[in-house]
Amino acid sequence: MKKIRFLMVGGFLGSGKTTTIAKLASYYTQQRLNVGLVTNDQAYNLVDTQTLRSQGFNVGEVPGACFCCKFDDLIGTVSELSESKLPDIVIAEPVGSCTDLYATVIQPMRELFGDRFELGPLIVLLKPEHGRKILGQSQGRRGFSPQAEYIFLKQLEEADAIAINKVDKLSDEQLDELLSAVASRYESTSCFGFSARDGKNFDQFVELASQTISHRKSTMEVDYETYAQGEAELGWLNCQVRATGDSKFALDELVLKLTQTIGRELSNAKCETAHLKIMGQTLENAAVANLVSSTVDAELSLASEVNVVAAELLVNARVAAEPDLLVQIVQDVCREIGAAESIDLEFGNVQSFRPSKPEPTHRMNVE
Repeated sequence: MKKIRFLMVGGFLGSGKTTTIAKLASYYTQQRLNVGLVTNDQAYNLVDTQTLRSQGFNVGEVPGACFCCKFDDLIGTVSELSESKLPDIVIAEPVGSCTDLYATVIQPMRELFGDRFELGPLIVLLKPEHGRKILGQSQGRRGFSPQAEYIFLKQLEEADAIAINKVDKLSDEQLDELLSAVASRYESTSCFGFSARDGKNFDQFVELASQTISHRKSTMEVDYETYAQGEAELGWLNCQVRATGDSKFALDELVLKLTQTIGRELSNAKCETAHLKIMGQTLENAAVANLVSSTVDAELSLASEVNVVAAELLVNARVAAEPDLLVQIVQDVCREIGAAESIDLEFGNVQSFRPSKPEPTHRMNVE
């Protein structure tokens, strides 16, 4: 049996992993390769999964904890993707607050399932919004605690390559400064800038993704107490909302306005947003809006261009905030906008929590 190529694209919350994976999967599909995707999150009901499925991709999901803590589920999900047709390549998107992936996912796959998988490099995306803050290039409030920053920096440390996404939003000077900051801290790691959205330098990303991973000489040291504190700083919220209007409403405008207003209220409460995603769906159409930092504007990343009388909304929020406060802000904004727009926004299933301490299934040292 031929080996399945397995590739992980990591990076902090809001770094553009889903957009990048979709673009990479489209490229491989055009090359007539069979592609499977695996998403991952601490919670259930993921915007990422639904977004990728709405684009026609074969997507498996590992919810409830990170890949490292649900390693067996990851292997099982990949096997399920193989039931109809064996994938040539599986691209996996780990939780955006997860690190230590080499020791807890890649090395176990090599040692336990080396006969089934050909392992690609661990590519970590760097989002400029928090990269410039954490790497010391911007002034003012940094947004996260040192513990949460620890996760961000460890993700970059363990990368085989660092890809600065969203360079279309940076000036040449800003990109040069960020590349220099990365090089000074991670001098032995290759780094380049690209944009998954407009395709700039995406050929470099494709070339990198095609490389074969090399054996490492040592395992990265990780302080799991600090790691756990950093994850616990982030309040997690996933909820379903049923939107029903007195008359037709623009689905794109609704999801974008909700995202903008929730983001503004979180900023007013001095809660740093790592990632806020809202997806609106009908049977045939989908709209997605994103916010990735308190210092940038919300954007419509997937447009439906439809007017509807009803839609199902899915809200995923990852914010440095108390979970109860996060729920309250989202509910208050929905009531406010619903009343103003004559749209009934009825809450369904709500999950809100702080992630627990990571407990990897395996943690294997490089020998």
